[in-house]
Amino acid sequence: MSVRYYSVAPGVRVNVRSGPGTSYGITRTLPEGAKVPIYCQTTGTSVTGTYGTSNIWDNISDGEFVADAYVHTGSDGFVADRCG
Repeated sequence: MSVRYYSVAPGVRVNVRSGPGTSYGITRTLPEGAKVPIYCQTTGTSVTGTYGTSNIWDNISDGEFVADAYVHTGSDGFVADRCG
C-alpha cells in the first residue's frame, strides 16, 4: 500500500508530538504549507483545529504524531490503517 501525503491547514504551524496526545512532548513544529505522510492513525487527546474537533492522531514518522484536526484528509474519520 502506498503512503499518501496530506496538506496541513493553511496558515498554521502544527506541533509534532512524540505520541498521540497533547500531554506528549513536542518534537518539532511543521512550517506553514507542509505536507505530511500518514503511515497509520490512532486515537488520543481530543483536539479542536481548523478541520473540526477530533481525537484522531496521524503518525507521520517513527514516534511522531500530529492532530488530525489540522490535516486536510477530506474525512472526519480514519483514512489510513490503525497503528499497532
